[in-house]
Formats: sequence, structure tokens, C-alpha cells
Amino acid sequence: MTEGNFVDYVKLHVTSGNGGKGSVHLHREKYITKGGPDGGDGGRGGHIIIRANANMWTLYHLKFKRHFRAEHGGHGSKNRSTGADGGDVFIDVPLGTVIRDTETQNILHEITEAGQEIIIAEGGMGGRGNWHFKSSVNQTPRYAQPGVEGQQHDITLELKILADVGLVGFPNAGKSTLLSVITSAKPKIADYEFTTLKPNLGIVEYRDFQTFVMADIPGIIEGAAEGKGIGHRFLRHIERNSTLLFLIPADAKDIKEQYEILLDELRRYNPDLLDKERLIAISKCDMLDDELKAELRAELDEQLEIPYLFISSVAQQGLQELKDKLWQMLN
Repeated sequence: MTEGNFVDYVKLHVTSGNGGKGSVHLHREKYITKGGPDGGDGGRGGHIIIRANANMWTLYHLKFKRHFRAEHGGHGSKNRSTGADGGDVFIDVPLGTVIRDTETQNILHEITEAGQEIIIAEGGMGGRGNWHFKSSVNQTPRYAQPGVEGQQHDITLELKILADVGLVGFPNAGKSTLLSVITSAKPKIADYEFTTLKPNLGIVEYRDFQTFVMADIPGIIEGAAEGKGIGHRFLRHIERNSTLLFLIPADAKDIKEQYEILLDELRRYNPDLLDKERLIAISKCDMLDDELKAELRAELDEQLEIPYLFISSVAQQGLQELKDKLWQMLN
């Protein structure tokens, strides 16, 4: 799927169906001239239902359709016949979708399980027919209930990608290259910053046919939590990752400083992100000889409190060790 087809934020207006009217009918039949009231109930209005679809990973199908309206319930009729229920409208969304009230921005529901269904706008109840109101003192009621009106809501759907490992790093750190090498994903790769404009997903094949999912988001710059760059728009996608892989190039002036800047941006965006497992991968290590690696390793052993690895996506160095470490952390 191309970058232009990745949509992770849409606003919708949904309207459920009105309930059908109850019937006002008096039974008339040959030899039964005063059969009494027999007006049926109105049918229920259709619901608007959000449904989880495990085969989707974007909200692109909702990009050009923002209004959804369910059918009204049918009216009741004679012989206590109940009107037909209005047809429900299902809106399929990928796993990881958050449903918010557009006006208040309060979270209404979160879609996390395949097949999960949430009624976001209930259809109106059908009105009761006049046979419900007969009594010893009112044997021929000539009134019935109208149907209840349906609900209208403005909702916002916000997608947070479900992945096992999330890649975090500055622009041009080699995240897309790593994803393209250890998965079958085909992200855009070029020699300039902010090549990645939309998140990318890839499935990493591990030993014994086991797999895990890796997500690459656009590069983060200092001040992203305040809205600088484009990375802040996609920081929500790593909220559901169980492990964060920080990618820092070997030619960085100060690896520890870059790691601290990235960590601080995550802290300012959502402090809960610091509770996740973390691993640092020093990328582009094909530029270093053994002597430089030894010096850098001695320096990092004193500065860093979390595990780190040396890798090179282009030279295919350290990738299996990286997979082993990630698998160990995920399990």
C-alpha cells in the first residue's frame, strides 16, 4: 500500500434509524364485527455498528465517505403484526482503532479484538400498537405510540498501529532500510531526511517459522512533542508496541545525547511509553573498523543503562543477533 493510501484519522457523522410507528387498528372480520384493537408494534430502527476487521490496517476506505445513516424501522400493521427492523450499518475498521467523541475528544471505545462489534448509535425503539393499551375501561383505544427517533453522533476514528516492535529514531537514521532488509516491506528509501511520511509495517521472519511485527514511523526531531516536524503526528502508533527499538547511526556526534533527546520526546508525549522494553541499535556500523567499535563499546558501556547492538542493514551485519534479542524481549 502506498503512502497516500495510508489514512489513520477520519471524522464521521453517523445517524441511526428511527423506530417505526405503532398501528392503530381495530379487528374486523366476517362474523366478528367488534374484534377489538389489534394494531401491531413498530420495528426497531437500524443501529450503526463499528466492527473490527483483522484484514485491514488503514482507514482509507472511510476517506471519501463520512456520513452513515441506518434504515428506519417499519410501521406496525393489523393482526398485531410487528414492523420490520431497520437494517443495521456496519463500519469496518482495523484493530487498534480508537473511537472518540469529536466534540469532547473523550474516548468512547477502543477496538482491540478481531470480530469485536460496538454499537456506536442505537436505533430508536418501535412504538407500541394500540392493542397494548386496551383495558376494561378502554376497550377500543384509538391511539398508539410513535417510534423513538434515532441517535446522531459526530465521532473521530484514530488508528494506533498494533505491532510488536516500534522503530524510533531521527530522520535518516536507517529505519526504513532496516525494515526493508529484515521484512518483506517496501518502504521508500532515499538519501534525504523525512523520506518516510507515513508509518510502514513489516513481518519479521524468525526461527522455526515464527514471526513478529515491526512498525516504522516518520523520524522524530527535537521538539516533536510540541508539534515540530511530522513525527509528533505518528507518535501514537508506538503507544501499542511492546518493545521500542531506538536506531541511532554510528556517525552521530553523541549517541547517548541523541538517545536522551528521543527518550525525552517520548516522555513529554506520553510518560507511559517509558515503561516499555527498550533496545538501542547502532546502525551503519559498516563504516567502523574493529578498533573504532571497541572504543565506542567501551564508551557506551559506561554511558548507557540499557542493552545495545551494532548493526548494518546494508552489509547485513548483526541482524540475526538483533532478531534474537528482540525475540527474547518480546517473549
